[in-house]
Amino acid sequence: MQTELLCWTKMQAEAGQAIEAIISRKECERAAGNGLFMWGVGNAPAVPIKALARLNLQIPVLFSLMKSKPKVGDRFPEVTLVWRRYIYHHGVERDLPENVLITSRGAAGGSKRRHYALMCFSQHPLHLTRGIGFDHRAYHNASGTGAPIAPSQVTALVKRVNSPEPTAEYEVNLQAHLIGSLWVRLSDPMVLDADQIQKVSCYNGTTTRAWLQFVSEIRGRRVAADTQHQYLLI
Repeated sequence: MQTELLCWTKMQAEAGQAIEAIISRKECERAAGNGLFMWGVGNAPAVPIKALARLNLQIPVLFSLMKSKPKVGDRFPEVTLVWRRYIYHHGVERDLPENVLITSRGAAGGSKRRHYALMCFSQHPLHLTRGIGFDHRAYHNASGTGAPIAPSQVTALVKRVNSPEPTAEYEVNLQAHLIGSLWVRLSDPMVLDADQIQKVSCYNGTTTRAWLQFVSEIRGRRVAADTQHQYLLI
């Protein structure tokens, strides 16, 4: 049987924003980045990611809605962070592309220095879809011992080991491809104040120019004009 490699991640409310609002914001990001957007995740990249990135592969990434309700900490975070830089697979730190806005929850009285992101590409607008089943039991982890996907895993690089069953527990609610460095560690977080958090939650701009200006304002620094396409060079 041919092995299929893909990235699977479960999504839900994060940093005080409903999943519908997050996807709407990511569509602004994708449109302003000529297809490029980045999706924040909590766990570190799978071991094979660096090698796969060097091969310049495009790996499918499937997004599924979580079964459980959002945790209180995700709905009402004590602190909300915006991330401004990332480490690509050669170990060099760079500014995030100018169209990218990644937020996450933080913790009051502490500093969060570890967060990660999937580097994604889609030619098509992002929106929630329904009715496409995903049988996660047909896939095992692509690294380590190749164990089945654990219930606690939110994001995983996986390979198909069995034929999918028609009775799937999850759906493919969003899909794209991983490109460039595929799955990266973020750096240089900044705490957002209440006004900035409100602006992110209620963003309703309609033009690429408005989105890029908004991202620059929230990230608190001027981003170099050529960073939008850095992923093509790595």
